[in-house]
Amino acid sequence: MLEKQYRVNAESGIMARPATQLVMAANDYQAAITIIYQGQQADLKSIMGVMSLGIPMGSNVQIKFEGEDELEALNGIDKQLKREALVEDVDERREA
Repeated sequence: MLEKQYRVNAESGIMARPATQLVMAANDYQAAITIIYQGQQADLKSIMGVMSLGIPMGSNVQIKFEGEDELEALNGIDKQLKREALVEDVDERREA
């Protein structure tokens, strides 16, 4: 399992459009991808799950990747988050 910590920079947080784009990107991978915010977690492949977290700007989130293509998933999701200027790194990627 791999995990990475982020701080949300987007003024709108991870809601609506950014959440939809993340879910679409996550569905490109076989790995299980979980986003965690304030002790609550959601499947990053579920728009309703991600939206239910209500992640605002300035929040810290953790994303966990587990499965065959977990490294590719981490790199792809990381690239998507940064391309959309949604987040900044809190720490480096690590194995959990």
